[in-house]
Amino acid sequence: AFFKFLLAEKLIDTDPCAVLDLPKPGRPLPRVLTIPEVNRLLASPVNGNVLSLRNHAMLHLLYATGMRVSELVNLPLAGVNLMGGYVRVFGKGAKERLIPFGEAAREYLKLYTRDARPLILKKRVSDLLFVTGHSKAMTRLRFWQIVQQTARLAEISKKISPHMLRHSFATHLLEHGADLRSVQMMLGHSDIATTQIYTHVDSNRLKSAHQKFHPRG
Repeated sequence: AFFKFLLAEKLIDTDPCAVLDLPKPGRPLPRVLTIPEVNRLLASPVNGNVLSLRNHAMLHLLYATGMRVSELVNLPLAGVNLMGGYVRVFGKGAKERLIPFGEAAREYLKLYTRDARPLILKKRVSDLLFVTGHSKAMTRLRFWQIVQQTARLAEISKKISPHMLRHSFATHLLEHGADLRSVQMMLGHSDIATTQIYTHVDSNRLKSAHQKFHPRG
């Protein structure tokens, strides 16, 4: 501000600060669920109707793969390989990636595709995996509402969003020893620097644990 004032008063010809790189504000750390919170969310009761089964299948697959919500709601039926245990996702820039998923997600997907999806469609046809009563893709807003409702049932007090499950997926993988490059590939990040923010979340937890449990923490 001082040099700008001098320039405005024509007391100097150039601003010496113009060539300096100003510090960039740090990106906020992702908000994540703890593993017990995720377990409570995914264990919330299925109330017996087909939409509830669909919703639980979506939640299980989102946490199992860490895909973006837009990728989840637009995932084609042909993009899921139940036998192989992976999904084929086309992310930003139409970049293709394969993401594995575990047995819990597989079981919910089997139940949903066998018992719920045909009843939701009612003889209509859709290429999508997760369908609504109009055989169209679910909106991101509707899925956000489903996550909120399920979180309340699971008595999770945090303000939760679907993207928190993606953040939790990445953070929990790194906490359990996954390498950064593999997590980058599963998340579909073009730049590994984007993925590195999850290592800061892990570092913060390590620091917190050190302060809590170390005798001189």
